[in-house]
Amino acid sequence: MTRTSLKLREADLAISDQIREAARRLLQKNEVELVIGFEMGSVPLRFTPCFVRKEEDVDKLVWNSFCTNNLAKYLPKRSGRVAVVAKGCDARAIIELIKENQISRDQVVIIGVPYHGMVDHKRIEAELEGKEVLEVEEKDDSLILKGDGFTKVLNRHDYLCRCCEEGTPANPPIYDILIGELVEEKPACLSPDFAEFETKSPEERWEYICSEMSKCIRCYACRNACPLCYCQECFVDKTSPQWLGKTANLSDTLVFHLTRALHLAGRCVGCGACERACPMEVDIRKLNTKLVRDVGELFDCRAGTSLEGVAPLATFKPDDPEGFMLNP
Repeated sequence: MTRTSLKLREADLAISDQIREAARRLLQKNEVELVIGFEMGSVPLRFTPCFVRKEEDVDKLVWNSFCTNNLAKYLPKRSGRVAVVAKGCDARAIIELIKENQISRDQVVIIGVPYHGMVDHKRIEAELEGKEVLEVEEKDDSLILKGDGFTKVLNRHDYLCRCCEEGTPANPPIYDILIGELVEEKPACLSPDFAEFETKSPEERWEYICSEMSKCIRCYACRNACPLCYCQECFVDKTSPQWLGKTANLSDTLVFHLTRALHLAGRCVGCGACERACPMEVDIRKLNTKLVRDVGELFDCRAGTSLEGVAPLATFKPDDPEGFMLNP
């Protein structure tokens, strides 16, 4: 397997150095027993979660436009004190995990990193049509990709993860150590494909969801990547009672995705980890985004913005809207 060479932008080199410095200081002072960040992966255009327990391993930590994983996934049920490198969506997921008692606030040191969007490697791979990338250079707003007999220059803003395109907050809403400076937030906007989905009739939406879910092979990569899917035993794995069959039939697949989406209603931070993990490119995020918007409109709530309060579907107010129950 070929390892990709990467040249970082000056800004990312500075951020990487600051992350390493913060990690080294925390480990030296025994303030944490583990630092979770990113390191170079072994597959082109990929970076992988990195778990640093020793000061001599701190130099593995790196930061750039391909650090897409939501590292909050690795926090639930930890007993020791841990530091984690957190983008905006990571920090929002951490807030939800704290509110749901999966980790206490004093157990986690949040190394917040404001950032102008992460690049989706799948979109770049689709553009290259199977060509292998051997060298990547980030320069200003350009991605310079080199391989055997080709060089291609792309505008990084055209290949951002969809959640970043839609204005998911770039600044972590909560942090203990801030790396760099807070950035100007982009206004939230609907992607053109979701705006089109919103204009469809209920029957057309259902047809689209069924069509997408028919591609699912029930590998559960979406569940495994989601920071808010932390149940020790998922409902799909239960045998007594058995909630759904173990087949890849559309009926069983729909029960899995619809139930999971409802479990995430009011909790999903819109990080897109589920979509990026899917090997079949199922448009999972369309369903989750719809529920995020509906919960926001019905209950004036957005997950991961505050440590106060509870998820809207875990509480009750006498003036809560009931139209969706009375007139489904």
